[in-house]
Amino acid sequence: MLLSSAVRPTRQLPIVLGLLALGLSIAACQKHVASGVIAEETRGEGQRVEKKEDAASGLGDSHLGHDWPKFLGPHENGVSEESNLLESWPEQGPELIWEMTVGTGYSAPSVLGKRLVLHHRLGGEEVVDCLDAQTSEPIWRYTYASRFQDPYGYNNGPRCTPLLTDSRCFTLGADGKLLCLKIESGELVWQRDLKKEFTIPDGFFGVGATPILEGEKLIVAVGGQPDAGLVAFSAKDGEILWKAVGQSTWDGAETGWSNDPTYVWEGDEMIVSYSSPMAVTIHDRRHVLCLMRHGLVSVDPESGDENFHYWFRSRTHESVNAAQPVVVDDTIMLGAAYRVGSVCLKVNADGRGVEQVWKNPRDLSTHWSTTLYSQGHYFGFSGRHENEATLQCVDAATGRVKWETTGWDGQEELQQDAEGQPVSKKTGKRLPWPFYGRGSAILADGKMIVLGERGTLALVKLNIDQWEEVSRCSAPRMKYPSWTAPVLSRGRLYLRCEDAMVCLRVGNEAE
Repeated sequence: MLLSSAVRPTRQLPIVLGLLALGLSIAACQKHVASGVIAEETRGEGQRVEKKEDAASGLGDSHLGHDWPKFLGPHENGVSEESNLLESWPEQGPELIWEMTVGTGYSAPSVLGKRLVLHHRLGGEEVVDCLDAQTSEPIWRYTYASRFQDPYGYNNGPRCTPLLTDSRCFTLGADGKLLCLKIESGELVWQRDLKKEFTIPDGFFGVGATPILEGEKLIVAVGGQPDAGLVAFSAKDGEILWKAVGQSTWDGAETGWSNDPTYVWEGDEMIVSYSSPMAVTIHDRRHVLCLMRHGLVSVDPESGDENFHYWFRSRTHESVNAAQPVVVDDTIMLGAAYRVGSVCLKVNADGRGVEQVWKNPRDLSTHWSTTLYSQGHYFGFSGRHENEATLQCVDAATGRVKWETTGWDGQEELQQDAEGQPVSKKTGKRLPWPFYGRGSAILADGKMIVLGERGTLALVKLNIDQWEEVSRCSAPRMKYPSWTAPVLSRGRLYLRCEDAMVCLRVGNEAE
């Protein structure tokens, strides 16, 4: 499937998309029954339940490959070092290893050795489940009560991805419960209730920025007024080490807005958004970067002292910054929806400021999925709404679009079957959902693995000249909204949506 770099996708696609979505949304309301179900149970506050004492003893996994122990993988950029993956997939898709029903949430699973940890919501509890990554057999479970309700009607589960080390599991819930558990047993080491301890204005969709580890510091986008936007906790015992970012950062900041050229701090505004902190080295200097509610900030990870900030936000109040910055050498690319677009910044040699390389008000308007980088180009999803979203390839040096696609080349006429699924009008054969929508992607073994928001799974070559899809299928049990990015570890691909998680074999070597 090829798309010329000189042609942008037709903007008449919302009509086709709307007709197909109507039937699919009806079918998506059906509940599935899986072979491996995490049953919904009522438990007391903070109760830990051992499920299987002999499951996954030890952390090691004998299969070749790499761990995916934190948000967006080992390098926190959606790039995997896995190799020897399938060059293409069978028509029905990669082999299904296991599947299970799970609770709600947008949190991705994390994998370390034999252990997979998922943070999700079952009834009135947030649940941290540790499973055998190869079989989905339960190892331990930790639960606690949650009263979070999404004010916009989205699901009420966790948004943040578990962070795993050889000895610890860190999680952050939708209502601000920060936990440190023992990875071996699930036993509680320490916890903080951020909503009770800090003055945090309510976010649009709950707490959604995943913590990171920098040495022995757990750095969390807390969002506390007036200057606790970022907080460093001791990973050992949870004690506060420093607080930074807020009024001192943004009061009087230049906005670039003609009618409001400088920002006046009000004292009750949100400080954080939904982009997670990240630790990087630029010009031999260590930075913690975070795209906050108002824009990008860099602080010293040792002290929390500010290096620089850059205003980057929408004029629309009901808007978010959710995609991660993309760091390449001494450049930082930011993207956001809500009529913001993208910008590429170059960090000064002293690490104390940035200069704008290019700015694009339309393209790489990433809503939440993080853009990938390869071969001097960015590959990312652009668009606030499903019916306008495209996958784009953008020249990193200039910000110019090389190609973009909705995921459908339009060469085959479509219609719906009795269950509302897209089928070929010519053959009557059921097809995967044609459009990626606001998809997510990871990069592995020279290709992108793309998960569309209605469950289409695609393998796409990293071709800077044209869109080149190798394989596509309907991922088992994935349906709208499939908004969680894929996870890859040891030749196994893990996908989740609002009520299911599956494991697929994408490696060449059989287990």
